Amino acid sequence: MAVAERVRVSGQAPAPTPPVPTATLPGLALAAAVASIGYGVNQLATPVSPMIVAILLGVLVRSLGGYREWMRPGLTFAAKGLLRAGIVLLGLQLVASDIVDLGFGPIGVVVVSVAAAWLTTRWVGRRLGLRPATSLLVATGVSICGASAVLGMNEVADGEEEDVVTAIGVVTVLGTLCMLLIPALGLLFGLDHTMIGLWAGASIHEVGQVVAVGGAIGAAALATAVVVKLCRVVLLAPLVALVAIGRRTATPTAEGHRSGPPVLPWFVVGFLAAMALRSTGLLPHQVVSSVSTAAGLLLAAAMFAVGTSVDLRTVTRSSGRALATGAVGTVMLAATSLGGLLVVGTP
Repeated sequence: MAVAERVRVSGQAPAPTPPVPTATLPGLALAAAVASIGYGVNQLATPVSPMIVAILLGVLVRSLGGYREWMRPGLTFAAKGLLRAGIVLLGLQLVASDIVDLGFGPIGVVVVSVAAAWLTTRWVGRRLGLRPATSLLVATGVSICGASAVLGMNEVADGEEEDVVTAIGVVTVLGTLCMLLIPALGLLFGLDHTMIGLWAGASIHEVGQVVAVGGAIGAAALATAVVVKLCRVVLLAPLVALVAIGRRTATPTAEGHRSGPPVLPWFVVGFLAAMALRSTGLLPHQVVSSVSTAAGLLLAAAMFAVGTSVDLRTVTRSSGRALATGAVGTVMLAATSLGGLLVVGTP
C-alpha cells in the first residue's frame, strides 16, 4: 500500500522515520561494546575468538529477553554492513608471496584436502537431512577458516540466523578438539615440529586456534602453520564465487534469465583487492596490525547482531546432526591433509 493510501485509510500522517544514521547509533554502540568485550577476552585467551564471545553474548541477550526494539536498526546494519567491511579487511592479512613460497606440493595438498572435506561434508549433510544452508555453512567453516568463512559464505547462501549460529557452534567445538588432538597425534606419529605446524594449519578451523597451537609447539611450527592456514583462507573467495555461480545457474527467472547472487559479490572483490594491496609491501606493519584488529572488531560486532536474532530452540533441533556432519568433514580434512603432506614433504 502506498504512503498516500495509508494516510487516507488511517486519517493521519504516518510517523516520521528517523534518519538512518541516528536510528542505527544505539544498536551500533551496543555491538561495538560487545565486540570490545570479545577482543578483551581474546587478549587474555588467544584461542578464544572475539567472534565466538560476541555471538554467545548475542544469543544470551535474546534468550534472557534483553532484546529491545531500539537495538534493531543498528544491529541490522551491523549484521550486513559491518560484516562485509570486516571480510574485506581480512584480505590485508594475506601476502601472496608467503603462500607461493610454500611450493606447489603443500599448496596442492591444501586445495585437494579442502575440496575433499567440503564435498564430503555437503554429502553427509544431505544424507543426515540437514537444511541445505546449514550443510553449506558447516562445510565451508570446517574446510576453510571457521566462523569467518561461515559469515562470508552466508552472503551468497542466504541462510537464516539459526543456520549461521549452528555452523559456528559446530566449527568452534570441532576446532577446539583439533587444537588438542592434532599436536598430540603429531607427536605420537613422530612428526617433526615443522610438519606438525603444516598439519595444524591445514586442518584446524580458526586462525586464532592455529596460532595458539603453532606458538605452543615452537617458532618453526608457528611460521608454517600460519602460512598454510592463510592459504586456506585465500580459497574462500573462489569457493564463494563457485557457489554463487551454481545458485545463479540453478535459479531461472520467469523470463528464463538466470538470477541469484552476483558471481563475485563486492566484498569478495574487496577481499582480493586488499590482499593485492598487502602483497605490494607498501603498507607499514603498524597499519596492517591495526587493520587486522579492526577487522576482528567489525566481525565480532556483526556476530553479536546475528546472535540476537537466534532462537535457541531451533538451533538445538539440528545441532546434533550438524555436529556429526562437521565431525566427518573434519576427519576427512585432517586425514587427507596429513596423507598429502607426508607424500610431498615440507617446503
